[in-house]
Amino acid sequence: MTEHLSRADVLRGLGASAVGVAAGSLLGTGTASAAPEHPNVKLIRDYYAAYGSGDVNALRRFFADDIRWTIPGHHPLSGTKVGAEEVLAFFAELAKAGFRAEPIFLAADGEWVVDLHRGWSTRPEGLDITWALAFRIRGRRIVEAVNFAGDQHAADRFFWQVYPLAPVPDRLAGR
Repeated sequence: MTEHLSRADVLRGLGASAVGVAAGSLLGTGTASAAPEHPNVKLIRDYYAAYGSGDVNALRRFFADDIRWTIPGHHPLSGTKVGAEEVLAFFAELAKAGFRAEPIFLAADGEWVVDLHRGWSTRPEGLDITWALAFRIRGRRIVEAVNFAGDQHAADRFFWQVYPLAPVPDRLAGR
């Protein structure tokens, strides 16, 4: 008895083969030797290791003095932070929520590094999404970072929960 292959079976088989070939090419599992890691990718890997240490001040060495770090959204931490001190203050706030990040993918082209990472909170638990960052590197320092949330609505809800604004009279008292 011969087995009948449908057109869908053939296409699925070809698709799986094509995916395997493409993945082998991208991941360097073919016969060609893997290229050395781009120095800016190495810099960002080192940045994530420092971030993972929990020592916010360890991040300072990665930032240009005039760094611009943009956090999208409609929440108390959103906006563009300018200068190393503002960016470090932002990371100090993230630390209060036990915010963690684990790189998934890094790629570089010239002065840009694109990163996908898992970002999640531990205090309180609840936010666990994929983020993308575009880093611009100059002189072995991050001069710009633009952050993109995989689920901006979830990020906004989380940050409002953890970082509520002070009541209006208190916010306006300093003016």
